[in-house]
Amino acid sequence: MMSDFGKVFLIGAGPGDPGLLTLRGKEILERADVVVYDRLVSPAILSMCNANAKMVDVGKMPTHHKVKQSEINKLLVQFAQEYPQGIIARLKGGDPFVFGRGGEEALELVDADVEFEIVPGITSAISVPAYAGIPVSHRGIATSFHIITGHEKENAELSLDFEALAKCPGTLIFLMGIANMDFIARRLIECGKDPKTPLAFIEKGTTPYQRTVMATLETAGETIVRENVTAPAITIMGGVVELGKTLAWKKNLPLSGKRLVVTRAAKQSSGISTRLAALGAEVIETPMIETRTLDKPLVVCHPERSEAKSKDLDQNCSADFNALANFDILAFTSTNGVESFFKQLFDAGCDVRVLAGKKIASVGKITEKKLLEYGIRCDYVPEDHTAEGLGKLLASLPADSHLEPNGESKILLLQGNLADDTLLKYLPHATRWIVYETLPVSDLPEWKREAVATADAIVFASTSAVNNFVKLSASADLEFKPLAFCIGRMTESAAKEHGFNTVVSEETTMESLVKKIVEYFGRN
Repeated sequence: MMSDFGKVFLIGAGPGDPGLLTLRGKEILERADVVVYDRLVSPAILSMCNANAKMVDVGKMPTHHKVKQSEINKLLVQFAQEYPQGIIARLKGGDPFVFGRGGEEALELVDADVEFEIVPGITSAISVPAYAGIPVSHRGIATSFHIITGHEKENAELSLDFEALAKCPGTLIFLMGIANMDFIARRLIECGKDPKTPLAFIEKGTTPYQRTVMATLETAGETIVRENVTAPAITIMGGVVELGKTLAWKKNLPLSGKRLVVTRAAKQSSGISTRLAALGAEVIETPMIETRTLDKPLVVCHPERSEAKSKDLDQNCSADFNALANFDILAFTSTNGVESFFKQLFDAGCDVRVLAGKKIASVGKITEKKLLEYGIRCDYVPEDHTAEGLGKLLASLPADSHLEPNGESKILLLQGNLADDTLLKYLPHATRWIVYETLPVSDLPEWKREAVATADAIVFASTSAVNNFVKLSASADLEFKPLAFCIGRMTESAAKEHGFNTVVSEETTMESLVKKIVEYFGRN
């Protein structure tokens, strides 16, 4: 092996459910320099890839090949040569060595002296029936199972041994064969297999769109037409199919069949994404903004110092944590503000003891919960979880609790560079520290555009996410359904301005938003 080449990882992505990707596969994708992926790989899995990776779609369609297999083989060698010491991930649906042609790719890499590793994936041949409640083997019914390519055609040069398959007492599992299944079923019957053999077609197995259609060998062809069974789907034959009527455990959850785009910043999206996925939704994480903690807080004392909102923040206005002694109330307006403040505090060699005796205010429950992670309990949380609500609450406090005798405020606002002046309108003498900056995501990857365009709704948690989503969609000439679920009235207002049909959560919490999403789709 030549050490100056990159290393290629042939990774099985599993059958579709992102939870079935192996830990090893996820680890490699997060570090990959190049990801060469197939059509059947879930967008949710592609979202796990290194954000800076070169994404290469070589997806194959049932009726034509987007990129020929021989070209894919050469492409892997080419990327290994172009990225010395790099990580090249070849991401394939299911398992690379179960009709995945991973062996052909590995042989090409061997010939080119390129180092490689096989990362097995969970094959759809076993996992998809399991999600439909069908065990591929069962005592007293089937003691063996056989995985067979379904690409067999009537004029194929190399034929399957239909006579042997017809005599086989075990479970038969055909992959990729819906287009040819009528022919396959007729040939099996001709060779002596019982026409009444139970059979199941399982579409889009392990995904929120999974569907199981029952038939028998003799009704296979007509059932495919009548029920409009389409790829990707597998076919399973044998007595074990009957167990699916009793063991089907994957019920239709409240959000089954719904594709939702979550636009929260990447590090914040996992909570709501996990909740929505658990309710059956396919979640496409599409962050619209990125946040960066500043090296040091920057001081903005009054509204007229709004130039601190610009991308080029004035580094000469750095705050000194010794100045915390001048404040009695610290007000946090976001979880990003909490995380950034404490990171800066700890990096400066301080700890939470410098907050002794100070009152802590939070804009809402989510930020309050984040403060609790640092052992800090809030003294003030408005019923109206908005900047306006927080401003009114703090302004209503007795003057001796937040004003010096000379009228100077003892309130410190900890915010991002894009925060508006709502709080300063109610607290005109408060001091503002900018602890993080918000940067818009500048590109919507091509692989994600189709997923976004076919989504049932978009989930917004901030006005900046709304504005940047609209901007990116326009630049990508992207059309989408104008339904938006929003956290908070300000976010809803921004979405309405851009023509979205909006549904807003009753409280500014993820729990409230998820509840509202379930209620909406339950009625529609």
